[in-house]
Amino acid sequence: MPPAKKRSRIYDPAKTRAAVLAQFGNVRAAAGTLTPDRLALPTRLGDWTVGELVAHIGAALTAVDRLLDEPEPARQDGRLSDWPSAIAADADAIAGTARRLAAGHPDPGAYLAAAESRFTARLDTHPGSRLLPTSAGALPLADYVVTRAVELVVHTDDLNAAVPGLDIPYDRQALAVCTRLLADALAAKAPGGSTEVRIPPYAVVQCVEGPRHTRGTPPNVVETDPLTWIRLAGGRTPWPDALARGRVRASGERADLGPYLPLLG
Repeated sequence: MPPAKKRSRIYDPAKTRAAVLAQFGNVRAAAGTLTPDRLALPTRLGDWTVGELVAHIGAALTAVDRLLDEPEPARQDGRLSDWPSAIAADADAIAGTARRLAAGHPDPGAYLAAAESRFTARLDTHPGSRLLPTSAGALPLADYVVTRAVELVVHTDDLNAAVPGLDIPYDRQALAVCTRLLADALAAKAPGGSTEVRIPPYAVVQCVEGPRHTRGTPPNVVETDPLTWIRLAGGRTPWPDALARGRVRASGERADLGPYLPLLG
């Protein structure tokens, strides 16, 4: 018999929307405290400044507005778990947009407030089933909002790393959504059942080709915390560094996830 097809994870649209707005609110509050010298600080994202990173975070919400203005695709042909790898092709355009937005909006607090207002207004007037033409193919609006949680959590971590003492908090639900989608993206990129990846308290997935585990303790286990996982998946922390620092526990001959990381483009 062929292996059973894995069910797609289901996200509650109301909870996801609340998580996105909560995390965005955390970033917006922090952005309002950033002085020009702090906005000019470098980040770990190549030559991006903090100001450009903040502008990009605003664009994470305005992207919904932009995609809703596009013609609706005839059918869904994308998978949510494929979105992280699909955005790699857009990297240059994303960077250019961030620079343009930062230059055109010198008041980041006002820019983020306007982005939030527009985002909520558009969600209020469109059903979650409305298809959007995303870089991962046509996805329902409700699924695309899940990707906004990933963007916000990943880039909140980037901001915290760039600005000493900023310490933007992570909304628990947003952190859970981000962890789960990136775990599912790993399972999609490295399908199989030989290795169990545990990211307590939010996610457990089976991945990597090889003998499938069925009972007892799996022979290949990887375990880490949510933020370490997000940094690994996003390419912020290399796999060998996380192992060396004890941030990841990996056992078994198929527990090396290095060949499959990072997941985000």
